[in-house]
Amino acid sequence: MSSNENCCFSKMLKVIDILQKNASGEPCNDESCTRPFLGGSPTILCFNTRPVSFYTCNGNLFTATYQVGSETRTSSVFRVENVNGCCVKVRILEVNPDTSDPTRAYLATNQFITINLNCICVLRCLADIIIDSLS
Repeated sequence: MSSNENCCFSKMLKVIDILQKNASGEPCNDESCTRPFLGGSPTILCFNTRPVSFYTCNGNLFTATYQVGSETRTSSVFRVENVNGCCVKVRILEVNPDTSDPTRAYLATNQFITINLNCICVLRCLADIIIDSLS
């Protein structure tokens, strides 16, 4: 992928970004990355995030480190925040220690990274979720 115009992940991530910014809570049964609504069940309506993971061209799961106090942690789950050409700014998500509600499987951090999509070969969309705090 040498041209920004041919950056297919960029186009898909822009769709996800738009969906997140315009989350309407409408249910939908389509389970693909580009389904036109956030959410997968007619009984759950408040999704605002489609978490994603990336795999590098050598097949490794892409991870990023982030800080919680003095502790360094690692995550492979992200929320799309902005797409610019073949680069995507993502918010690092962390696993929610309270696993009783699968619609809130991840928590937002206030830490962001930018990924060059030319270095990514696989984009994996995870189940839509609710992020309560997006400050």
